[in-house]
Amino acid sequence: MTKPPGLVLASVLTLVFIGLAPLLQPAWLLTLFLVPFSLVLFLIKETRYVSLSIVALAVIYGLGWLSTFVFTCTLGIVVIGEVVFRLTGARHAAYLHHLVAAIAVSVAVMVYLQYAAPFVAVMGVVVAVLLRAALRGRDDALMIEALGVAMTMFLFEELNFEVDLTLLVAAAVIAFGFGYTSYRVRVADVSGLFSGAMIGIILIVFADVRWFLIMLTFFIIGAGATRYRYGDKEQLGVAQEHGGVRGYFNVFANGLVATAAAILYGLTGQPAFAALFMGSVASAAADTAASEIGVTGKVPYLITTLKPVPRGTNGGVTLRGEAAAVIASVLVAVVAWAMGVADPWMAAVTIAAGFIGTNVDSLVGATLENSGRIGNSGTNLVATFSGGVSGMLIYMLLG
Repeated sequence: MTKPPGLVLASVLTLVFIGLAPLLQPAWLLTLFLVPFSLVLFLIKETRYVSLSIVALAVIYGLGWLSTFVFTCTLGIVVIGEVVFRLTGARHAAYLHHLVAAIAVSVAVMVYLQYAAPFVAVMGVVVAVLLRAALRGRDDALMIEALGVAMTMFLFEELNFEVDLTLLVAAAVIAFGFGYTSYRVRVADVSGLFSGAMIGIILIVFADVRWFLIMLTFFIIGAGATRYRYGDKEQLGVAQEHGGVRGYFNVFANGLVATAAAILYGLTGQPAFAALFMGSVASAAADTAASEIGVTGKVPYLITTLKPVPRGTNGGVTLRGEAAAVIASVLVAVVAWAMGVADPWMAAVTIAAGFIGTNVDSLVGATLENSGRIGNSGTNLVATFSGGVSGMLIYMLLG
């Protein structure tokens, strides 16, 4: 394969300035050199946006907002990863090549700087590949990717959370194994694969693998509920698009609160954040089960008026859907109790939180979503937040 000269130049320029970064101090001095050189890439069509991403990183670094490690690692992950992605065909297999190249350049940067922060680097790599998948086709994708990676690495570097390397490797293997399996069985697309892997790594690292298995329980419940009488739902015109394949929007809408709870628990050890996690996961499971199974029941009633509405109407509830929500919450609670994450009281709170969360989802759907002021992912995020916070408050105030 012929290597376009612009990509070769971008790679060389990146490696040179990674090498110069610790030598040219203060940071603005490197920026003075890097910006003019990178603007040469702007004159080449194939590297125009590579140039802009380098300039954006250089300016942020020059302002002193990023450490040398975060700057050099981000520069290598984004530029070298992008070059490898393009040279290997920009197909689905290219994401793997992007991932491997980004990991390799991160390891090289850590060795060169003699600075070990593997967890920070792994988060940067995963976010880079995730954004590459989520923003594919956008002209500004590379600049967003550069800023996203830099801010992610900055955040986790600031947290300064100690992670055992063996645990990190195990977490990555487990999380990516789950993500790849989800992709192969058409439960998630490429962006869903990487967003799910990122959440899995965080859960295992900040809490433990049992929290990941509880989240996995939700995904299993959700996948099963989506496939439940799928043919009938297609005939009714209420089946999930693309066979229920989830992307990053759906993954984050259902898992963002749980991820934040795991981080807070890892930093503080407070059981209240375990209740927040349990409530949000139960709400996600209950809402999915209620929506996917309830729609096959009798005529739904709008939760705000109790008047009959067509199947698939946001905010429509059925007795079958409410029962499915409770059962899904019970399953999450039982799994957590069986693994020792939740005591009997927290398990009971989890069930209540799941029921609250799914009905908040219906209320938001009937009001904000039906009026077009919020989308489905926003509704799911509000529901998981409401269920999680409700579970935490009940656990703290009545426990």
